[in-house]
Amino acid sequence: MSRILVAYFSASGMTAKLAETLSKVIGADLYEIKPEVPYTKADLNWMDKKSRSSIEMNDPVFRPAIAGKNDKMDDYDTVFVGFPIWWYIAPTIINSFLESYDLANKTIIPFATSGGSGMGETNKKLMTSCPNSKLLEGKVFKANASEAELTAWVEGLKME
Repeated sequence: MSRILVAYFSASGMTAKLAETLSKVIGADLYEIKPEVPYTKADLNWMDKKSRSSIEMNDPVFRPAIAGKNDKMDDYDTVFVGFPIWWYIAPTIINSFLESYDLANKTIIPFATSGGSGMGETNKKLMTSCPNSKLLEGKVFKANASEAELTAWVEGLKME
C-alpha cells in the first residue's frame, strides 16, 4: 500500500480544517507548510498593493522561505497539497514547498479553499515546480466540506 501525505498551507485556518478532514478520511499523514516569517493580517490584505502577499503574488519567481522540511518525504508516493486560492492560483509558498523536494515519480494532488474562485491556472503555475511527477487536476472545496464529499472526490481521482 502506498503512503500518502496531506501537506497544507493555511493563512487563516480554513485550509487547515479541510486538510485535517481529508487526512482523516484517507488515513494519511498530515504536514503543515509553515512560512519562515509568519504572515500577519496586514500581510494578507489583498486590497493593499503593497502588502506582502500582493508583492509575492505579483512576482512569479518569488519563493517565500519555509520553516523546516518534512524529513520523511521519500516515504510518500502520493502528496495532496492544500492551500487557499490567492489571485486564482496557489500561493507561491506552495512552489517553495514543491521545489524543496525531489518529487520524481510521485503523484501530486492539489486541493484548495476559496471564497469564490476556482482553481484558475493553479496546475499550469505548479507544473514547473514538480517536474517528473504526476500532477493531477485539483479541486476547490469549502473549508467545512463533508467527509462524504472528500471521500467521493478521492475515489474519483485517476491516481494510476
